Order: sequence, then C-alpha cells, then structure tokens
Amino acid sequence: MLVDRHGRHVSYLRLSITDRCDFRCNYCMAEEMVFLPRAQVLTLEECLRIARIFVALGVSKLRVTGGEPLVRHNVIWLLERIACLPGLKELVLTTNGSQLDRFAPALQAAGVKRINISLDTLRAGRFREITRVGDLDKVLRGLDAAQAAGFQRLKINTVMIRGGNDDELVHLVDFAVQRGIDISFIEEMPLGDRGLGRRSSHFSSDEALARLQNRFVLVPSAESSGGPARYWRIPGSVTRVGFISPHSHNFCDSCNRVRFTARGDLYPCLGNNDAVPLLPLLRAHPDDDRPLGEAIMHGMGIKARGHDFAHQMDTPQVVRFMSMTGG
Repeated sequence: MLVDRHGRHVSYLRLSITDRCDFRCNYCMAEEMVFLPRAQVLTLEECLRIARIFVALGVSKLRVTGGEPLVRHNVIWLLERIACLPGLKELVLTTNGSQLDRFAPALQAAGVKRINISLDTLRAGRFREITRVGDLDKVLRGLDAAQAAGFQRLKINTVMIRGGNDDELVHLVDFAVQRGIDISFIEEMPLGDRGLGRRSSHFSSDEALARLQNRFVLVPSAESSGGPARYWRIPGSVTRVGFISPHSHNFCDSCNRVRFTARGDLYPCLGNNDAVPLLPLLRAHPDDDRPLGEAIMHGMGIKARGHDFAHQMDTPQVVRFMSMTGG
C-alpha cells in the first residue's frame, strides 16, 4: 500500500526509539553530543502507534534502532507489543551490544527475530578509540548471551575505515565463521559534520571483497535479508558475508525502506534532508490515525530516486548524525 512516486514498494520501517547511546562512535556522532529533551522524544506509546499505523499500511518488517535502543527505559514493553501487530512478519533490532548480556533472554521472549550487533574491531584498545567509551569484553559477553538465548540469526555490522580497521577484515570473518553468525561490511557514509571529510577513511566493498577472496572461497548468493546487503556464502559454513555499499554500488533502485526518528520525523531517504514532521500530528490527533496516514502517504511522494554520496565525502550535505536518524 505504500508505494513511492518511483514505483518502489515500501515494506520496511526502521524505527528509532531514542537518540541517546552509551557509546560515542566517532563516525556516528560528535564527541560532545547534545541530545533531545524528553518532551521532543516519542513516548513508547507513540512509538507503538507509529508502528501500528505503518504495519496497517503494509510494512511487514520493522527494525528498532537508536541511538542505542536498549538504553530506553521499558524497551521490552514496546517490543512485546510491536511483535504482536497483525501483519508484521519480522521484528528485528540493531544494537551496539553493550546491554545484550542482560537483555538477550527478554528480547527472545518478546518476539524479536534477529539482532544486528555493531562491531568494528576485535582489538580492545582500538574498540575504545572508535567508540570513545566502549568496552569490547562487554559486547562479546552480550554476543555470548544472545547465542545462549537461542537467536538463530545474529549478524555483526562492521563499518569499514581505511587506516582504522581495514587490516582486520579477514579476522572479523574468521570470528563470524567460528561463531556461526553472519557479518556485513558497510561503507562509511558522510552523515553529520565532524569537522573533517571521509574521503581518506573510505574503504570500498570491492576492496574488501578482493582482500577476503585471498583468504576465503566466496560464492555469490541471491539471498536477501530484506535490506540493502548483498551476500556471499563460504562453502562449509553457515556464515553469510554481506556488503552494504552506498558509495560504490548504490542500491537505491530497489530501496524498500523509510526511517522514523525518535523526534517523530519521517525520512523517506537516508541520504537526503527531506522529512515529514509527524510528532505534531501525533499529539494533535491522539484518537484519529487518518491525518497521520495521509502525512505518511505524502512522505512516499517526496522519497528521492536516490542519494549521491560521491560528492559529499569532504563536505556532507546531510548534516544530521546517524544517531539522529536512526542506525
């Protein structure tokens, strides 16, 4: 039912429930972040209402993001209710893993089907440099807890950084194979002004694939997880190796997703600034979903054909940080 002006069917919502995070990853946010005041953040009831409306409009996959979603108080209450929405086929979560050691069993019981864990390095010192405050051991304990809780599909998301972690790509795939989990390598996106460009730190999927093929047999796969990753299989392993390539292999032609921020803004395209502010409508019409549905349909009409990050590597046109949009 949600079809944009270019004929693409939108079936995937990425819903951010907080802009706050207990890490400060240097490609995701500024070191000294100013977070939204509570009054400007969706309540959990408003998050549930937005999820319900989107699912009623045909969304079948919903990913809860942040910031770090597991720092949001009463997050399990919300996930339990989203998972029960009629028509929703898949509820998934993206996390930095810092809270998984205590939340993994509850997430499984709540109905979360898959978890993506952001992990850019297996070196504790480097992990602290990238996240500024993070503890690698705590994330690894969280991964252990998620596997022990019985999640069948876990995936590591690794942002590739030239000179930052590109020397670890083979080790990260080895780690995923040993764990029996998936891994996706993501090209860094020029989102947010951090005072320096991304050109020098950009590492492409093609470079990564060539490097990995020196160590592994990689067989291209037509599988899809419903998102932008393109997968390769390693024979004899259950691990899938994915590449998310917003620079080198733009995936906009098949884009099926929109983002909803914790501030109540609908972003039809990650790489553009056009948005539909829905928080005022949410609060002005607490018992009438029709104005919200109409505004969401308007959002389909402003969804861009695609983004072009190639000309934004030195000076980003999208000045909001990834933590503001939702990971």
